[in-house]
Amino acid sequence: MKKRKLLFLPKYPRKGASSRLRTYQFLPLWRKMGYSVAVHSFFTEQYLDNIYSHHSPGIWHVLKCYFRRFFLLFTVHKYDLIIIEKEIFPYLPAIAEWLLSKIKGYWVDYDDAVFHNYDLSNNRMVGLLMPKKIDQVMKLACRVVVGNEYLKNRATRAGASNVSIFPTVINANRYKEKVCDPISKTISIGWIGSPSTIKYLKPMVPVLNWLHQHYSIKFILVNGLSNIKFEGELESIIWTEEGEVDAIHKMDIGIMPLPDSPWENGKCAYKLIQYMGCGLPVVASPIGMNKEVVNHGENGFLACTSEEWINALEKLILAPQLRMEFGKKGREKVLREYTLRGNFMRYKELVEQELSK
Repeated sequence: MKKRKLLFLPKYPRKGASSRLRTYQFLPLWRKMGYSVAVHSFFTEQYLDNIYSHHSPGIWHVLKCYFRRFFLLFTVHKYDLIIIEKEIFPYLPAIAEWLLSKIKGYWVDYDDAVFHNYDLSNNRMVGLLMPKKIDQVMKLACRVVVGNEYLKNRATRAGASNVSIFPTVINANRYKEKVCDPISKTISIGWIGSPSTIKYLKPMVPVLNWLHQHYSIKFILVNGLSNIKFEGELESIIWTEEGEVDAIHKMDIGIMPLPDSPWENGKCAYKLIQYMGCGLPVVASPIGMNKEVVNHGENGFLACTSEEWINALEKLILAPQLRMEFGKKGREKVLREYTLRGNFMRYKELVEQELSK
């Protein structure tokens, strides 16, 4: 029996969080199951390095990415299934998707509300010419795979014929439970994220500074390229894929603040899943999927105002037993609902159904 050939078209190389979590971390399992897998990202590592260091990647480099993807499309006939992350060509009309739907068909995957890059764009030309670009991509797809209900609702309204929810997940073999120190006098509150999401943390600084003035706390910032104006002890850790679990293990409490805006409602609560996978209690804004992952008062707290954030963090700082109980229940939920292996087996079943048509 010949190997089935899958073509994955992620937006970024492995260094890009969304592509790493939605595509690359599954590749060993696909290969183990006997599939032939090809992966071609749109952007390059050089592009990401420039973006993360707040430099322009250069127009010629970006154009090279477009041309590289264009010529790749002439090879799609070799594959049994094409799975696209977000779109084929960013900020171009959905002509490539329309042609592919007529020739071969495709699946498309979303873990962010990228449709708001178009319908809520600050660029008048984009908003005028392509406000429904992603809706068209969804409607033309044989299947739309999304990370949460917010994204599913948009795909359904767009007219997508098959929509499946697959949350962003962790590899449970990597995310070991933290061994807690119940007698530690200094409590470490932590946050992990990319340079582009540090903006979500900055409104938390007054809360953290108040806690610093009243309790012995430390802040763990897993980012490395940015800092915040925290008045207390700050440990800044440069993120690496290999070191992210060890970095989370330095925390006693994980936080995920978010503003209530359309883009943030489309997020997949991955930070919370990471923290909880390591057995940490969490505090998060009640935005989007955060409300599904956090069972308020059971594995963490949901907080809106500064007062609610202070109260929630204060309770966890003062109660080591509560931190342990929340962490245990959070990890149980992650192992039950948000694991790589569990999601892969469900995804594989859908692929096999598609290929048997």
